Amino acid sequence: MNDETFMRRALELARQAQAEGEVPVGALVVLEGKVIGEGWNRPIAASDPTAHAEIQALRAASSVLKNYRLTGATLYVTLEPCDMCLGAMFHARITRLVYGATDPKKKILKSQTVVEGGVLAEECGALLTGFFAVRR
Repeated sequence: MNDETFMRRALELARQAQAEGEVPVGALVVLEGKVIGEGWNRPIAASDPTAHAEIQALRAASSVLKNYRLTGATLYVTLEPCDMCLGAMFHARITRLVYGATDPKKKILKSQTVVEGGVLAEECGALLTGFFAVRR
């Protein structure tokens, strides 16, 4: 199996999303030549803004492995991943990303959200520092 074979499967999953009235994006996670997770866009059906194809595929693969770390795996997706999906992919330790179409809107999207940081920063930081100190 090669990249084109796996991307063809991702396209089938994208068509599933389209049939459900979602943006047609499909994704799959492959480890050692085997598909261990698949997904397609479902934010409308799931009433979940995180239900992107990539997130669905990562969740399915993590469930199969019973581990959120997917080291050594490749994520195939029909559309260049958004920042949320890239972040999830990095947290999952995906080794390789292969995508089809480039997202022309990705670079021009602007959030309407006001971001404010630093509120109770010392307390928040201390909680995390304490947690990791015990773990190490």
